[in-house]
Amino acid sequence: MKRPLIAEFTKMNGAGNDFIVFDNRFYAFSVAELSRIAQQVCPRRTGIGADGILALAEHADADYRMIYMNADGSEGTMCGNGARCLARFAFERGIRQTTAHMQTASGICEVHVCADPPVRIYMDAPKNYNGIIKLDQPIPGVISSVHYLWPGTEHIVCFTSDIDPLPVAEWGARLRHDPMLQPEGANINFAMLDTDSSGTGIRVRTYEKGVETETLACGTGAIASVVAAQESNLISSDTCDVKMPGGILTVGLETDRVYLEGPADFVYRGSIELDIL
Repeated sequence: MKRPLIAEFTKMNGAGNDFIVFDNRFYAFSVAELSRIAQQVCPRRTGIGADGILALAEHADADYRMIYMNADGSEGTMCGNGARCLARFAFERGIRQTTAHMQTASGICEVHVCADPPVRIYMDAPKNYNGIIKLDQPIPGVISSVHYLWPGTEHIVCFTSDIDPLPVAEWGARLRHDPMLQPEGANINFAMLDTDSSGTGIRVRTYEKGVETETLACGTGAIASVVAAQESNLISSDTCDVKMPGGILTVGLETDRVYLEGPADFVYRGSIELDIL
Protein backbone atom coordinates (compact mmCIF):
# COMPACT_ATOMS: atom_id res chain seq x y z
CA MET A 1 0.00 0.00 0.00
CA LYS A 2 1.25 3.47 -0.85
CA ARG A 3 1.75 6.00 1.91
CA PRO A 4 1.36 9.72 1.14
CA LEU A 5 4.10 12.05 2.32
CA ILE A 6 4.08 15.83 2.25
CA ALA A 7 7.62 16.80 1.27
CA GLU A 8 9.19 20.23 1.09
CA PHE A 9 11.16 21.05 -2.05
CA THR A 10 13.08 23.94 -3.58
CA LYS A 11 12.95 24.79 -7.28
CA MET A 12 16.30 26.00 -8.65
CA ASN A 13 17.89 26.63 -12.02
CA GLY A 14 21.35 27.11 -13.46
CA ALA A 15 21.16 29.07 -16.75
CA GLY A 16 17.68 27.64 -17.33
CA ASN A 17 18.61 24.03 -16.54
CA ASP A 18 16.02 23.49 -13.80
CA PHE A 19 15.83 21.13 -10.83
CA ILE A 20 13.63 20.13 -7.92
CA VAL A 21 15.82 19.90 -4.80
CA PHE A 22 15.17 17.84 -1.66
CA ASP A 23 17.12 17.86 1.59
CA ASN A 24 17.58 14.11 1.76
CA ARG A 25 19.44 14.34 5.07
CA PHE A 26 15.95 14.53 6.53
CA TYR A 27 13.86 12.38 4.17
CA ALA A 28 16.44 9.62 3.51
CA PHE A 29 14.78 8.63 0.23
CA SER A 30 16.39 5.61 -1.39
CA VAL A 31 17.64 5.81 -4.97
CA ALA A 32 14.65 3.70 -6.03
CA GLU A 33 12.27 6.10 -4.28
CA LEU A 34 14.01 9.11 -5.83
CA SER A 35 13.59 7.48 -9.24
CA ARG A 36 9.84 7.20 -8.71
CA ILE A 37 9.68 10.74 -7.34
CA ALA A 38 11.46 12.11 -10.41
CA GLN A 39 8.93 10.46 -12.70
CA GLN A 40 6.10 11.92 -10.62
CA VAL A 41 7.28 15.52 -10.19
CA CYS A 42 9.37 16.32 -13.29
CA PRO A 43 6.66 16.25 -16.02
CA ARG A 44 5.88 19.85 -16.92
CA ARG A 45 2.12 19.56 -17.33
CA THR A 46 1.24 17.07 -14.61
CA GLY A 47 4.03 17.70 -12.09
CA ILE A 48 6.13 20.58 -10.82
CA GLY A 49 8.25 20.51 -13.96
CA ALA A 50 12.04 20.10 -14.13
CA ASP A 51 14.92 18.54 -16.04
CA GLY A 52 15.70 16.41 -12.98
CA ILE A 53 15.81 16.21 -9.19
CA LEU A 54 18.68 16.77 -6.79
CA ALA A 55 18.95 15.24 -3.33
CA LEU A 56 21.35 16.57 -0.69
CA ALA A 57 22.67 13.64 1.33
CA GLU A 58 25.39 12.96 3.89
CA HIS A 59 28.64 11.21 2.92
CA ALA A 60 31.49 9.92 5.07
CA ASP A 61 34.30 11.00 2.73
CA ALA A 62 33.01 14.41 1.63
CA ASP A 63 31.14 17.39 3.04
CA TYR A 64 27.98 16.07 1.39
CA ARG A 65 26.70 13.97 -1.48
CA MET A 66 24.67 14.83 -4.56
CA ILE A 67 22.18 12.28 -5.87
CA TYR A 68 20.96 13.31 -9.31
CA MET A 69 17.98 11.72 -11.05
CA ASN A 70 17.01 12.55 -14.61
CA ALA A 71 13.41 13.42 -15.42
CA ASP A 72 12.80 9.89 -16.70
CA GLY A 73 13.87 8.39 -13.36
CA SER A 74 17.33 7.22 -14.42
CA GLU A 75 20.25 8.11 -12.15
CA GLY A 76 22.77 10.49 -13.69
CA THR A 77 26.46 10.19 -12.95
CA MET A 78 27.11 13.95 -13.10
CA CYS A 79 25.27 17.19 -13.76
CA GLY A 80 27.35 20.35 -13.80
CA ASN A 81 24.49 22.83 -13.42
CA GLY A 82 22.86 20.56 -10.85
CA ALA A 83 26.07 20.39 -8.82
CA ARG A 84 26.31 24.18 -8.75
CA CYS A 85 22.66 24.48 -7.69
CA LEU A 86 23.07 21.85 -4.97
CA ALA A 87 26.21 23.59 -3.72
CA ARG A 88 24.28 26.82 -3.21
CA PHE A 89 21.36 24.89 -1.67
CA ALA A 90 23.73 23.18 0.79
CA PHE A 91 25.30 26.55 1.68
CA GLU A 92 21.84 27.98 2.33
CA ARG A 93 20.90 24.92 4.40
CA GLY A 94 23.77 25.41 6.82
CA ILE A 95 26.86 23.84 5.21
CA ARG A 96 28.35 27.30 5.02
CA GLN A 97 31.80 26.49 3.66
CA THR A 98 32.93 28.71 0.83
CA THR A 99 35.02 25.76 -0.37
CA ALA A 100 33.53 22.30 0.05
CA HIS A 101 33.80 18.82 -1.45
CA MET A 102 30.78 17.16 -2.99
CA GLN A 103 30.55 13.43 -3.68
CA THR A 104 28.86 12.62 -6.99
CA ALA A 105 28.34 9.35 -8.82
CA SER A 106 31.32 10.27 -11.03
CA GLY A 107 33.66 11.24 -8.17
CA ILE A 108 34.34 14.14 -5.83
CA CYS A 109 34.20 17.69 -7.09
CA GLU A 110 35.30 20.86 -5.33
CA VAL A 111 32.73 23.62 -5.02
CA HIS A 112 33.26 27.32 -4.38
CA VAL A 113 30.09 29.02 -3.20
CA CYS A 114 28.88 32.00 -1.20
CA ALA A 115 25.48 33.52 -0.53
CA ASP A 116 25.21 35.02 -4.03
CA PRO A 117 25.92 33.49 -7.44
CA PRO A 118 27.92 32.71 -9.47
CA VAL A 119 28.95 29.30 -8.16
CA ARG A 120 32.09 27.52 -9.40
CA ILE A 121 32.78 23.80 -9.33
CA TYR A 122 36.07 22.03 -10.10
CA MET A 123 36.09 18.56 -11.68
CA ASP A 124 38.67 16.15 -13.01
CA ALA A 125 39.66 16.76 -16.63
CA PRO A 126 37.38 14.92 -19.11
CA LYS A 127 38.39 11.38 -20.07
CA ASN A 128 38.33 9.22 -23.19
CA TYR A 129 38.50 12.02 -25.76
CA ASN A 130 38.04 10.76 -29.33
CA GLY A 131 38.05 13.35 -32.10
CA ILE A 132 37.42 10.88 -34.93
CA ILE A 133 34.61 8.77 -33.50
CA LYS A 134 32.51 6.98 -36.12
CA LEU A 135 28.78 6.57 -35.51
CA ASP A 136 26.44 4.15 -37.25
CA GLN A 137 23.84 6.83 -37.87
CA PRO A 138 24.41 9.08 -40.91
CA ILE A 139 25.79 12.47 -39.93
CA PRO A 140 24.06 15.46 -41.56
CA GLY A 141 26.27 17.29 -44.03
CA VAL A 142 26.21 20.54 -42.06
CA ILE A 143 28.15 18.82 -39.26
CA SER A 144 31.89 19.33 -39.84
CA SER A 145 33.27 17.07 -37.06
CA VAL A 146 32.07 14.74 -34.30
CA HIS A 147 33.86 14.23 -30.96
CA TYR A 148 33.31 11.95 -27.97
CA LEU A 149 34.44 12.54 -24.37
CA TRP A 150 33.43 11.89 -20.77
CA PRO A 151 33.33 14.94 -18.44
CA GLY A 152 31.50 12.96 -15.76
CA THR A 153 28.96 11.53 -18.19
CA GLU A 154 28.88 10.60 -21.88
CA HIS A 155 28.93 13.40 -24.47
CA ILE A 156 29.07 13.83 -28.22
CA VAL A 157 30.04 17.25 -29.62
CA CYS A 158 29.07 18.09 -33.21
CA PHE A 159 30.58 21.24 -34.71
CA THR A 160 28.76 23.21 -37.38
CA SER A 161 28.72 26.75 -38.75
CA ASP A 162 25.25 27.67 -37.45
CA ILE A 163 23.33 25.97 -34.66
CA ASP A 164 20.21 28.16 -34.81
CA PRO A 165 18.31 26.34 -37.58
CA LEU A 166 19.20 22.82 -36.44
CA PRO A 167 16.36 20.44 -35.43
CA VAL A 168 18.11 19.58 -32.17
CA ALA A 169 15.22 17.53 -30.78
CA GLU A 170 15.11 15.35 -33.90
CA TRP A 171 18.84 14.93 -34.51
CA GLY A 172 19.64 14.64 -30.82
CA ALA A 173 17.12 11.86 -30.27
CA ARG A 174 18.50 9.90 -33.23
CA LEU A 175 22.20 10.27 -32.40
CA ARG A 176 21.67 9.75 -28.66
CA HIS A 177 20.55 6.17 -29.40
CA ASP A 178 23.33 5.39 -31.91
CA PRO A 179 24.44 1.73 -31.57
CA MET A 180 28.07 2.86 -31.15
CA LEU A 181 27.10 4.71 -27.95
CA GLN A 182 25.16 1.94 -26.25
CA PRO A 183 24.32 0.91 -23.62
CA GLU A 184 24.80 4.25 -21.88
CA GLY A 185 23.94 6.52 -24.80
CA ALA A 186 25.23 10.09 -24.79
CA ASN A 187 24.21 13.71 -24.52
CA ILE A 188 24.40 15.37 -27.93
CA ASN A 189 25.86 18.87 -28.20
CA PHE A 190 25.73 21.04 -31.32
CA ALA A 191 28.40 23.73 -31.14
CA MET A 192 29.79 26.64 -33.15
CA LEU A 193 32.23 29.47 -32.65
CA ASP A 194 30.69 32.63 -31.22
CA THR A 195 31.82 35.33 -33.62
CA ASP A 196 30.87 38.05 -31.12
CA SER A 197 33.46 36.75 -28.63
CA SER A 198 36.68 37.44 -30.58
CA GLY A 199 37.56 33.75 -30.83
CA THR A 200 37.26 33.02 -27.08
CA GLY A 201 33.63 31.94 -26.97
CA ILE A 202 31.35 29.26 -28.37
CA ARG A 203 27.61 28.69 -28.64
CA VAL A 204 26.06 25.32 -27.76
CA ARG A 205 22.66 23.63 -27.86
CA THR A 206 22.31 20.28 -26.05
CA TYR A 207 19.97 17.31 -26.25
CA GLU A 208 20.15 15.56 -22.86
CA LYS A 209 19.63 11.85 -22.38
CA GLY A 210 17.36 11.07 -19.45
CA VAL A 211 15.53 14.32 -20.07
CA GLU A 212 15.04 13.25 -23.70
CA THR A 213 14.75 16.72 -25.12
CA GLU A 214 16.79 19.88 -25.64
CA THR A 215 17.50 21.69 -22.38
CA LEU A 216 18.21 25.39 -21.92
CA ALA A 217 21.73 24.62 -20.65
CA CYS A 218 23.98 21.68 -19.83
CA GLY A 219 27.04 22.16 -17.63
CA THR A 220 28.91 19.01 -18.62
CA GLY A 221 27.92 19.75 -22.23
CA ALA A 222 29.57 23.17 -21.95
CA ILE A 223 32.74 21.53 -20.61
CA ALA A 224 32.73 18.87 -23.33
CA SER A 225 32.24 21.45 -26.07
CA VAL A 226 35.08 23.69 -24.84
CA VAL A 227 37.50 20.77 -24.57
CA ALA A 228 36.55 19.55 -28.06
CA ALA A 229 36.94 23.09 -29.45
CA GLN A 230 40.41 23.43 -27.96
CA GLU A 231 41.44 19.94 -29.17
CA SER A 232 40.31 21.00 -32.65
CA ASN A 233 42.28 24.27 -32.46
CA LEU A 234 39.07 26.27 -32.81
CA ILE A 235 39.90 28.20 -29.64
CA SER A 236 43.23 28.80 -27.92
CA SER A 237 42.27 30.37 -24.59
CA ASP A 238 42.02 28.21 -21.46
CA THR A 239 38.96 30.20 -20.39
CA CYS A 240 35.86 30.21 -22.56
CA ASP A 241 32.35 31.64 -22.29
CA VAL A 242 29.68 29.23 -23.51
CA LYS A 243 26.42 30.78 -24.65
CA MET A 244 23.47 28.42 -24.26
CA PRO A 245 19.79 29.18 -24.81
CA GLY A 246 19.28 29.76 -21.07
CA GLY A 247 22.37 31.85 -20.36
CA ILE A 248 26.16 31.96 -20.24
CA LEU A 249 28.44 29.47 -18.48
CA THR A 250 32.20 29.92 -18.12
CA VAL A 251 34.56 26.96 -18.51
CA GLY A 252 38.20 27.03 -17.44
CA LEU A 253 40.75 24.39 -18.42
CA GLU A 254 43.64 23.63 -16.08
CA THR A 255 46.39 21.00 -16.20
CA ASP A 256 44.46 18.14 -14.63
CA ARG A 257 41.05 19.62 -13.90
CA VAL A 258 38.38 21.93 -15.29
CA TYR A 259 36.00 24.39 -13.71
CA LEU A 260 32.44 25.39 -14.52
CA GLU A 261 31.08 28.73 -13.31
CA GLY A 262 27.66 30.25 -13.69
CA PRO A 263 24.37 31.18 -12.05
CA ALA A 264 22.62 28.98 -9.49
CA ASP A 265 19.31 30.62 -8.71
CA PHE A 266 16.45 29.90 -6.33
CA VAL A 267 13.06 30.04 -8.06
CA TYR A 268 10.57 29.12 -5.32
CA ARG A 269 9.91 26.77 -2.43
CA GLY A 270 6.86 24.60 -1.88
CA SER A 271 5.52 21.27 -0.74
CA ILE A 272 4.09 18.33 -2.63
CA GLU A 273 2.29 15.13 -1.71
CA LEU A 274 4.36 12.16 -2.81
CA ASP A 275 3.21 8.57 -3.19
CA ILE A 276 6.09 6.45 -1.87
CA LEU A 277 5.86 2.66 -1.75
